[in-house]
Amino acid sequence: MSLRVAVQMDPIENINIAGDSSFALMLKAQERGYSVFEYHVESLTLDADDRLFAECYPVTVQRVEGDHFSKGEAQRLDLGKNIDVVLMRQDPPFHMGYITATHLLERIRGETLVVNDPVNVRNAPEKVMVLDYRRFMPPTLVTRSVDEVKRFIAEHGAVVVKPIHGNGGKAIFRIPENGENLSALFEVFNMTWPEPHMVQPFLPEVAEGDKRIVLIDGEVAGAINRKPGEGEFRSNLAMGGSAEATQLTEREREICEAMGPELKRLGLTFVGIDVIGGKWLTEINVTSPTGIVAIDRFNGTDTAGMIWDAIEARLAERKK
Repeated sequence: MSLRVAVQMDPIENINIAGDSSFALMLKAQERGYSVFEYHVESLTLDADDRLFAECYPVTVQRVEGDHFSKGEAQRLDLGKNIDVVLMRQDPPFHMGYITATHLLERIRGETLVVNDPVNVRNAPEKVMVLDYRRFMPPTLVTRSVDEVKRFIAEHGAVVVKPIHGNGGKAIFRIPENGENLSALFEVFNMTWPEPHMVQPFLPEVAEGDKRIVLIDGEVAGAINRKPGEGEFRSNLAMGGSAEATQLTEREREICEAMGPELKRLGLTFVGIDVIGGKWLTEINVTSPTGIVAIDRFNGTDTAGMIWDAIEARLAERKK
């Protein structure tokens, strides 16, 4: 299948090719003979005729540090008419700019396959969609109230506090059982973010790692275990965590089987879920999931190829 692919991403100049999932997807697309373009979300334009355009650059990529891409001249492309697949791959924050981009991309859904589906990306931020699966989660509080958190600490002990639309392990704080610095932290959180915040018991099992499981159209493609770096409790690779090979527990398979059909139905083709201690589901990542490079390094798999297989299958289904 010959495809024209536009990747909505952060500047390609700044990505870390050693572990970047978007780069892996672009490499695999190129290997398959697809035409690959990159564009930045800021260039999206909906014109007076309701056509969605972007300033797209044809790119060629290679896994050479410091010389990993070349760009052609910018082209003003109609994403509905000139492109077969759009990959939404810019990193959150999940703010109104991000949300507005999903509204714009929604307008080409009937013409171009957008991965992941923009409507359901908008409706499924990582720490909100997961609440549909509370039976697999640790006790979880969503609030802006210090008093509510104090009651929660009295019941559950030490907690972690997270911005509900945060990403990459940023701004996650541990509050001890005595509540030290809770009020000051909530002052900062409430001044910084208008949303409520997520509070969960601190899980000592995180010292053994936080598992990232990748699902493609609802099926498990692979997993890695991410262990915290020295002096850290956050295991995100962006925060200095390290990856190791792993297998799924029976409980983790149960979690994946419970959500898999719904992820596929919603057009959430590439999803990464996070599980601590082999049993505690903490996030469902749909906005710009990562982890496939490390998974393939440990398992000898081709997760990027599996994602493109799923995309081709969706395209074939649309033509029936």
